Amino acid sequence: MIHDVIVIGAGPAGLTAALYVLRANLKALIIEDPFIASQAAYAFVIENFPGFPGGISGMDLMKKLKEQVASFGVEILSESAAGITNSGQGPQLWQVSAGKSVYGAVSVIVASGAIPKKLGVSGEYEFTGKGVSYCAACDGALFKDKNVVVAGGGDSALEEALFLSRFAKKVSIVHRRDKLRAAKILQTKVFAQDKIGIMWNSAIEEIMGEKAVSKLRLRDTVTGELRDIDCQGLFVSVGTTPNTDFVKDTLDMDENGYIITGNGLSASAQGIFVCGDCRDTLFRQIVTACGDGAVAARSCVHYVDTMKDC
Repeated sequence: MIHDVIVIGAGPAGLTAALYVLRANLKALIIEDPFIASQAAYAFVIENFPGFPGGISGMDLMKKLKEQVASFGVEILSESAAGITNSGQGPQLWQVSAGKSVYGAVSVIVASGAIPKKLGVSGEYEFTGKGVSYCAACDGALFKDKNVVVAGGGDSALEEALFLSRFAKKVSIVHRRDKLRAAKILQTKVFAQDKIGIMWNSAIEEIMGEKAVSKLRLRDTVTGELRDIDCQGLFVSVGTTPNTDFVKDTLDMDENGYIITGNGLSASAQGIFVCGDCRDTLFRQIVTACGDGAVAARSCVHYVDTMKDC
């Protein structure tokens, strides 16, 4: 079966794109990686998505989005996309490899998202799951009355710290600079929380412990001085890495692996469109991912209709 469009990814961008193409009466297939959950699902509370006074949990928002799309009867395939290639029959037919099968489509929307970026320091791999975490909403309750550290200085890091303050005895934010990048409203909340402190001009050099994390070695980014601090949990929130390896031989990407997009969120290959955290964009939020999904879907619908008329 040849689909009109294959949507790769089932986060806010991918599900919004799917909603729009399904409403345009296109035959669609959604491919959802079972090993990479949407970043939105990890958010304990989302306060800046329109229509939800008081906020909504990331899990609940994703559930509502998926239910809305599923109501159209679309197939959601639980597999990891391995590659996109042209069939050799012209730009009107793309082949997507996923699992042990290959699926054909006139057009493809890539909404494969991103995964948490690693610090890349000694001990990080060894202690992942043993004190090192990338999701406070997932693991925060395990650190009740413990001293924990959050690495980062953006919105996500401060949101993680605020959530962890519900459980931890003390939360320390380790930030490489002397100024936070996060939204002012989040900074105000953090500065007002007695449990949260900030270690300015500091970078994590090493994660230490025996069976679990017990200490961190920090480097002063100004003086270079090293010091050790006690810590039972480390939550890493220093950005994301795009999940784009499977299209590196097909689409143009920037030096960080984000897919380069043009007008209408078109990719460098005709008939492929991109939306959400996997593309080169200045602002990565749930609301902008949904907007991306709508734009990519509109472009896709126009492309498919044009190809059918040929």
